[in-house]
Amino acid sequence: MIRSGELSAPKDHILTQDDLVIAAVVPCHNEAHTVAKVVTDLRATVPGIQVYVYDNNSSDGTDELARAAGAVVRYENRKGKGNVVRRAFSDIDADVYLLIDGDDTYDVDDAPAMIETLLEGPYDHVLGVRRELDPSSSAYRPGHEAGNKAFNRLVSGLFGLPVTDMLSGYRIFSRRFVKSFPALSREFEIETELTVHSMNLRVPQTEVEVGFRDRPEGSESKLSTVKDGVKILTLIAHLIRHERPLAFHGIVGAVFALVGLLLAVPIFVEFGETGLVPRFPTAFLAASLMILAFLTWLVGLVLDGITRSRRESSRLVYLGYGAPGRRTPNGHLPPEGSDPEIARG
Repeated sequence: MIRSGELSAPKDHILTQDDLVIAAVVPCHNEAHTVAKVVTDLRATVPGIQVYVYDNNSSDGTDELARAAGAVVRYENRKGKGNVVRRAFSDIDADVYLLIDGDDTYDVDDAPAMIETLLEGPYDHVLGVRRELDPSSSAYRPGHEAGNKAFNRLVSGLFGLPVTDMLSGYRIFSRRFVKSFPALSREFEIETELTVHSMNLRVPQTEVEVGFRDRPEGSESKLSTVKDGVKILTLIAHLIRHERPLAFHGIVGAVFALVGLLLAVPIFVEFGETGLVPRFPTAFLAASLMILAFLTWLVGLVLDGITRSRRESSRLVYLGYGAPGRRTPNGHLPPEGSDPEIARG
């Protein structure tokens, strides 16, 4: 095991959890009943971890309880988990990032195994797939499990990679994943964006089963089955338009072309029989739809090129950092208290 004063080892040496800066990001909105336990469990389970609790407009003293438990408390006034993750990923520098909800529904005891999996891969994204700790009672709210499975199948089919639990809020990331992630979502759609980003960038990733349980008594969920489901579905539609522009505009253009052809065929038949075009407005509409179809296809081609350039830029940012657990000039932060010059050695 490498200690702070021994960081002059070969540059391809694989570092362990004790040598890395590990940060836990805990988004919270009115989690006074649970946040102290989450912070305490994280600090006990992953020695040396720095726990950052982001208070998102809480009014029940969540911040004070988190601070008393040993967390670094920061504030994000813009409502929504997506805004919290965006802020945290911008502010925090670490080698490994742990994202977990502050409602104590995820089993913190699984964190060391998830971090070890990330380092051994090495992977850039480890997704915690929820398994219920108490089979006799469902930790999922009505409709959530079915909706999650439907979204899993939809996203897997659209983006070409299988995912088992895309709405899980328990994940481990490498530094290079975090620093290449744009974080555009505002609320609970952030999990979908994280999943699609990992698929588009084709980063090394894997899944690990994690414990999942009901909220403690007195703790209330902030999720809305229908409202959040609509937001997630809307985000998926936007992501298809942005990340698969050729397919999206190809389908839209095909619809325009099909309608245009259906309108044009009777006109051509009548013209062949009589030599006249009595329904000129319909002919004009059919021609306009065909023009729109070709313009839509052209837009799709242009946007596909732009998307490819954007992915190349994201990839270059991603490659600017080393693999997790490997010491490189940009990819590894020295442990707290060590000499940065030695660490860069």
